[in-house]
Amino acid sequence: MGPSSVPSPNKLLAALPPDIYERLQQDLDLVELELGASVYEAGGKQPFVYFPTDSIVSLLYVMKDGASAEIAVVGNEGLVGISLFMGGETTPSRAVVQSAGHAFRLSSKVMKREFEYGGPLLHLLLRYTQALITQMAQTAVCNRHHSVEQQLCRWLLLSADRLPTNELTMTQELIANMLGVRREGVTEAAGKLQDAGLIHYSRGRIIIVNRSKLEKRVCECYAVVKKEFDRLLPNEMAI
Repeated sequence: MGPSSVPSPNKLLAALPPDIYERLQQDLDLVELELGASVYEAGGKQPFVYFPTDSIVSLLYVMKDGASAEIAVVGNEGLVGISLFMGGETTPSRAVVQSAGHAFRLSSKVMKREFEYGGPLLHLLLRYTQALITQMAQTAVCNRHHSVEQQLCRWLLLSADRLPTNELTMTQELIANMLGVRREGVTEAAGKLQDAGLIHYSRGRIIIVNRSKLEKRVCECYAVVKKEFDRLLPNEMAI
């Protein structure tokens, strides 16, 4: 069964067979996700899953002292709330809107029902979950072994892949919280990228000026994650 003939700005939904997509449509609600809003908190119940369209949600692990680090980003290639259909119900991470926009919201009851049906939807979600786990693992390695500048390059490219433009709205303080590093480190790394003509940064707005050079500057982690998404998910979902 091929992908849905009904276009959707979320690539997971667009990759569903037509009959499944049409069955889900009546239960999908388009909602607005505001910058900095919490989609779910660590250990809390998740009444919905979210399929971002033009927004990005950051999955964060928060320490007892309030320090945090990003473990993955989710945009129009995926969904937020995999613990609902993986049997865990809750997760120790929290999900925060990194880039404002919209998402299709689906209730946990409907999500569980569809997952239990099995078939194409189950296999698609499991492949997506494997790709997401790869991103989480690679992020951990990157944060441990690569420079702040390389981490920033990876973060910029992963974010840009999930947005319709090369412009991101994000302060250096928020980026530092995402990467789990000091703000001064982000300031220095962003300055180097701007001096090299790769990005333009001003008042919380980052514009990727030269993507090809940014890709040459980034560590191997970006390519590993992208390759795994492209391998596991339909061609229509390539990021």
